[in-house]
Amino acid sequence: MWMGSYEPINLFGLIVQAVFIENFLLANFLGMCTYLACSTKLKTANGLGLAVVFVLTVSGILNWFVHRFVTGSGALTWLSTFGLNASSINLGFLEFLLFISVIAGFTQILEIVIEKTAPALYMSLGLYLPLIAVNCAILGACLFAVTRDYPFWPNLIYVFGSGLGWWVAIALIAAIREKLATSHVIPSLKGMGITFIMTGLMAMAFQGFTGIKLAVPTGGPVNAANLIAPPSQLETEYSEPKGES
Repeated sequence: MWMGSYEPINLFGLIVQAVFIENFLLANFLGMCTYLACSTKLKTANGLGLAVVFVLTVSGILNWFVHRFVTGSGALTWLSTFGLNASSINLGFLEFLLFISVIAGFTQILEIVIEKTAPALYMSLGLYLPLIAVNCAILGACLFAVTRDYPFWPNLIYVFGSGLGWWVAIALIAAIREKLATSHVIPSLKGMGITFIMTGLMAMAFQGFTGIKLAVPTGGPVNAANLIAPPSQLETEYSEPKGES
């Protein structure tokens, strides 16, 4: 329930996987609207990225408990402790509703805190701060985690890493866009055009981490031999089938 067959090295692997290999912006293209709208200044991007990390981490923890004890298959068996036989009841149809409610609740709390403690950041984020509640990257990370049936600690590491990866991506593009603002760019590519090109280049760079197998639990000690997939396996996975001549 808490760690399963995961080793500490696997938890580090989940961070690498969530931040680089399966980055929600650069690999899954989730949360793109906020990414494009709030990445003109690095300070604004960092504030929004930190907010996303906080909301995603806390929401991911709570949604794990919701799935484990309320909406998952056989999740209500714990009610037998109180003499209630609810093992056959399946509340899976409520999962989306409950997940979104948890995310929206913490987004509202975060909005109030930022408005009181950092008014300048609150004004710069504008409408996009409450829109964290419907940021598909946050809901997607929670759903990915429960679909893969992570134990508690791997789930916590995965959702934190997913938020961190979103923050890294938006901070990188914000820094690049600040530099591009004072650089010579072809007029036809200014604005969204050059931003999409830079996003594509960043996504290609992040794909260089593909093949790292740290996040896969082995059931025993992890050694250097199974940290990275062997070249023969990578060649088999990525080579195109040869047609007959």
